Amino acid sequence: MEEHKWVEEIINAAEQNSSSSKLSEKQLKIVEAAIEIFAEKGYSNTSTNEIAKKAGVAEGTIFRHYKTKKELLLAIVTPTLTKVIAPFLAKDFVKEVFAPDYKSYEEFLEVLVRNRYHFVKSRLPILKIFLQEVAFHNELNKEIKDLFTKHVYVEFTKIVDHFQAKNQLIPLPSDTVIRLTITTVIGFLITRFIILPDYDWDDEQEIAYTVKYIVAGLKAN
Repeated sequence: MEEHKWVEEIINAAEQNSSSSKLSEKQLKIVEAAIEIFAEKGYSNTSTNEIAKKAGVAEGTIFRHYKTKKELLLAIVTPTLTKVIAPFLAKDFVKEVFAPDYKSYEEFLEVLVRNRYHFVKSRLPILKIFLQEVAFHNELNKEIKDLFTKHVYVEFTKIVDHFQAKNQLIPLPSDTVIRLTITTVIGFLITRFIILPDYDWDDEQEIAYTVKYIVAGLKAN
């Protein structure tokens, strides 16, 4: 049941954002079906008829609850931002990853990569929908940037500055070290879960390789 925790998170958030406060049984089925098909096929390639069939309701039932397919999408994406992405970029992520007193940048990276690996693995369908659509909604894009800048960036900079002061990292600008670290980690996660999900992955080994690769490129001579 743990792997479906993200469904409960989004449904609970959707209920909090609903004017009626409690989603009906049919609405729950519609949201669950939409999450599954949007994640698999993408928003633009999904029809409301497909969602209705998956949910076991008439297509007209969808439009009684959501005026358009986009409104249904936003009923999923907006709670995703508030209940999944925001904690990921704010309090939860910072508390879990940036709070401990690390002895090395490598130790910090091991915690960072494993934390994000498990986060993505447990919420992949809803994150796929969010990533597919966030680029097309400027307000969501801006909110993500603001959250990262306000919460994660500050703490990440402290980590980089700390290990540069200890001569463990090459003297590149903090922004560059953060960018190189993040793009490598995200590249691993996207390849692992989206581009080549059916590859015969040894996840423990790949996590270790990813950490070693970053450290090798950033380690001071």
